[in-house]
Amino acid sequence: MEWRTHPALSGKFHPDYPDDIQVIIHDGGPRITTLNPEAAWVTVTGVDGDVFSGRLIITPTQVSSVRLNQSIRFIATSNNHPLMVSDKYLEERPSWLIGACHTCGFDELLDAPSDLIKAVFPNIPADAEMETFTAFCGACGGAQIVEARPAPKAAAPLADAAQSAASERPWWKRWG
Repeated sequence: MEWRTHPALSGKFHPDYPDDIQVIIHDGGPRITTLNPEAAWVTVTGVDGDVFSGRLIITPTQVSSVRLNQSIRFIATSNNHPLMVSDKYLEERPSWLIGACHTCGFDELLDAPSDLIKAVFPNIPADAEMETFTAFCGACGGAQIVEARPAPKAAAPLADAAQSAASERPWWKRWG
């Protein structure tokens, strides 16, 4: 049960039930739904890197997208509780820099960035690429800045790399 010693979950488990933890479950953020997120007890069943899986052990009162005994995935956050995430969010998350909320410091989104872009900018052309946008914080309603990560630079051909390295040498050093 490697999740019990995972540093991201340290001190968050129920004292009497060492695999149970409160996770923020939700139907999406304030641009997608009017339903509020809620903290729900989850029994952890697995971990893959920093993504955890578990089974919901309570019946949600605010959230309609998950039910008692349903399996969910979640991540640790800067907030007090881990956050339920979708596969789509996990897939898109590495491509974006999610700024901390200016009010509470929360640094995750409740929706996949592509879903937020569709909700906030419904008339944007299909081939447009968003570089930066703002989102309402799912924890407190404050503001977050979301920026596309720069695309990794393609590896230069060997001759270009050698010329680039040569151009970086100081002019006064002897090249041999």
